[in-house]
Amino acid sequence: MNYGWLSLLPPIVAVVMAIRSRNVILSLFCGGFVGTMIFCMGNPFLAVKSMIGDYFFVQLMDSYNAGVIVLVIFIGGFIKLMEKSGGAQAFSKFVYRFVNTKLKAQMCAWAGGILIFFSDLGTPLLVGPVFRPLFDKLKISREKLAWILDSTSSPVAILVPFIGWGVYIMGLIQEQFKVLGVTESDYTTFVEAIPFQIYAILAILMIPLIAFTGKDFSQMRKAEKRAEEEECAREESEEAAEKESGPYSIQNARPSMVLIPIITVFVTLFVTLAPLGFPFQKVDGNEFRVALTMGYFFGALILMLLIRVYKVQMFKKTFKIYVDGMKGMTDVAVTLVLAWSLGNMIDGLGTADFIINAMKTIHFAPALIPAFIFLFGTFVSFSTGSSWGTFAIMMPLAIPMAHAFSIPYAIAVGAVLSGGLFGDHCSPISDTTILSSTGAQCNLVEHVKTQLPYAVVNGVIAFLAYLLAGVTKSPYAVVLAVAALLCVVFVWNKKESVGR
Repeated sequence: MNYGWLSLLPPIVAVVMAIRSRNVILSLFCGGFVGTMIFCMGNPFLAVKSMIGDYFFVQLMDSYNAGVIVLVIFIGGFIKLMEKSGGAQAFSKFVYRFVNTKLKAQMCAWAGGILIFFSDLGTPLLVGPVFRPLFDKLKISREKLAWILDSTSSPVAILVPFIGWGVYIMGLIQEQFKVLGVTESDYTTFVEAIPFQIYAILAILMIPLIAFTGKDFSQMRKAEKRAEEEECAREESEEAAEKESGPYSIQNARPSMVLIPIITVFVTLFVTLAPLGFPFQKVDGNEFRVALTMGYFFGALILMLLIRVYKVQMFKKTFKIYVDGMKGMTDVAVTLVLAWSLGNMIDGLGTADFIINAMKTIHFAPALIPAFIFLFGTFVSFSTGSSWGTFAIMMPLAIPMAHAFSIPYAIAVGAVLSGGLFGDHCSPISDTTILSSTGAQCNLVEHVKTQLPYAVVNGVIAFLAYLLAGVTKSPYAVVLAVAALLCVVFVWNKKESVGR
């Protein structure tokens, strides 16, 4: 059944409500309810029944989704232990002797996100808890940390051919080459597309640009000002905790309580997956999630042992903190289930097909095709909250269009990938957006509001760069895009300075 314009209502309702109500769970539920109301011809009783039976239960029974939820729960326990053990604060004080400026802190978090290139989920949930106390101490907003996490997760992972992202994308490319009878190599095409992944490159480079110039703008400037002015209650609670008397005290915490558990996570991951060829060969997604979950579990055990050895807390209290951390991820798990349900519902309504068919009715000049592939990929990704889903939807459209109009495949692939990332960064229903705000422990809507102006600047520049690339077919379009970003940051900041 063709639902036409009605298929756009669920994502629109979810996004608008998320921004206005500042409650993403309520917003996702309402968006999903609107979708099931469409399916059930306006019957609210059947709509609720369908949401629970056809979507919530189904999403929880999906092996991938169940694996992610289990992983998130184990990560929650690990993060809570890291916070309450005092290790993160001890590490922050130790590092503060060397990383004692806002610039150094932001650059270290940026470098940490790039180093954890093999997992877009690992970046926010590993880097976030480590740098959060340092950012608090230096009065850098948690919104800034969430933006750094979000901009070094997917944008970094998507540029690497030998991890899950690259393998998945090359599979989509190869499938279209088979359909078209093209003998091109999917690996070569992916590598050639790297300079045309303009949005990802801009998102990564914008962090050091903002850090070195100190030229925050729009909502992020306001968040930074709030962080600079507010009296942090977290510091007061930490000071009170440090005054605890007795043989067990948080004052006994050591920086090694951060480093050793994280090293344990990495060692477990690589030892478990190395026999399968990781990181140079494709590894089954379930194997990767199992290995990462094992890493967080062993990391938590090592951290519990260190807490006992350094006499920070009694084991009974330590274990309770671990369990409470797992319980604390309930909101994240519920949000993910609702987001997955909405994405599945959108697919059933044919939202993406409606967008694609609308695009096919409009005839573009060949030089404009890369820019409009990027634009429509952005809309699909923003509406669905899924960059991977967008790649799967747009690749069967973009590659045949590039073939028909003699456009280099690399440009079309780059436009699809950039559009998927741009929309994902702007969407409050994206799982990476949700996890980035979780890793930084800032409000999800505040993260979206502060990141959105930066994402839009990069997106507009990328769109113009694809117009140029469509005409010139040259990878040097990305150089002009970076130069444009530099100019925009300085001009925007100067304009806001005059307006104050």
